[in-house]
Amino acid sequence: VQLQASGGGSVQAGGSLRLSCVASGRTHSNHVLGWFRQAPGKEREFVGCIRWGGYSTYYSGSVKGRFTISRDNAKNAVYLQMNSLKPEDTAVYYCAVSRNYDSDPRLYVYWGQGTQVTVSS
Repeated sequence: VQLQASGGGSVQAGGSLRLSCVASGRTHSNHVLGWFRQAPGKEREFVGCIRWGGYSTYYSGSVKGRFTISRDNAKNAVYLQMNSLKPEDTAVYYCAVSRNYDSDPRLYVYWGQGTQVTVSS
């Protein structure tokens, strides 16, 4: 599975961005697509995930209520809609695939290249 993330950019606090992650190769309904982020000097942090074959989602507490993950299986794409952005959301955002519905990045096997999100105050 190859993943291509896009949609990052610079935005002021309170603004919105939508990230996309397009998958190519063999995706399965039992796969989980996760979003992670990593700020300079910090560990990679779980943002949220969605089941490829369903609609259930799971978010970290820091983004719940502000970020929404959705998918379009026809396009093999998963989206991360980010609203009410804060400066602390600044990071490189990655999409990744796992067979586990989990927040542990070690369980994710395939990773995209990352896209930078910068939120200014």
